[in-house]
Amino acid sequence: MTSAQPRIAVLVPCYNEEAAVATVVADFRKALPAAEIYVYDNNSRDRTASVAREAGAIVRSERRQGKGHVVRRMFADIEADIYVLVDGDATYDAPSAPRMIDKLLDERLDMVVGLRIDQSQAAYRLGHRMGNRMLTGFLSSTFGQVFKDILSGYRVFSRRFVKSFPVLSDGFEIETELAVYALELSLPVTEVETPYYARPEGSFSKLNTWRDGFRILGTMLKLYRSERPLRFFTVIGILLALAAITLAIPIVVTFFETGLVPRLPTAVLSMGLTIMALLSVSSGLVLDTVTRGRREMKMLAYLSQPAPKRS
Repeated sequence: MTSAQPRIAVLVPCYNEEAAVATVVADFRKALPAAEIYVYDNNSRDRTASVAREAGAIVRSERRQGKGHVVRRMFADIEADIYVLVDGDATYDAPSAPRMIDKLLDERLDMVVGLRIDQSQAAYRLGHRMGNRMLTGFLSSTFGQVFKDILSGYRVFSRRFVKSFPVLSDGFEIETELAVYALELSLPVTEVETPYYARPEGSFSKLNTWRDGFRILGTMLKLYRSERPLRFFTVIGILLALAAITLAIPIVVTFFETGLVPRLPTAVLSMGLTIMALLSVSSGLVLDTVTRGRREMKMLAYLSQPAPKRS
């Protein structure tokens, strides 16, 4: 007696993708015939929902604007063994999905990221390319070098990743949060090269290079503060201590020479900065203990789900 094949769900968050969503549904239906394809409409002002439904997708909606809200709803609502997350703009290669799924199952991974290899100059704008490299470099230096493309919207997940992942982001920062979650728990992940195409005519990017880039960078700093609090607050403490020492040196020299403290306000400021430095380091020590407890709870939630495996 053979066990059932793993259930595969293709998750497609969409906002104004009337021109591309039918192609996405058709391509993934061909690449993964047994998969259920879910299109979540995020307040589109065009015919995205009706076009997706006509193409054969299961269409649902999320009213809170932002990709993070949509992914949170998808992960909570949909039951499957393997999840394929892909944007609805027809830029990702559907035939790569079976290869990514095989990689996840054969190596018992929890996330496989589609490493984008652009097929034309129009596929990947220069600003987006540079921003991705800068943010990927920052993430690698902060959390460890695993990913080359942290902003890819093409990913395959195990069930235990999806059902233990606490989505906190609202918008395009979700990709960064997914990467940081995998790194902080040292989950088995990898990247697979996949073609990346230009958007079809009539489809337009919703990503603003500067605005969303700064939002993603801000998210990374927040995650660094919450996941590496001892390092974060120790750096602040060191900077405050250096400022205090710089202000104190002339006062100490004058005191040893004359026995007087002529600049009392500066001396008070230096003492205040010293106290703030000590408080910063102390806060980091306390929050580091809290973070370790939170990480243990996340790991327990992760381990409560079955590992990915073939039938």
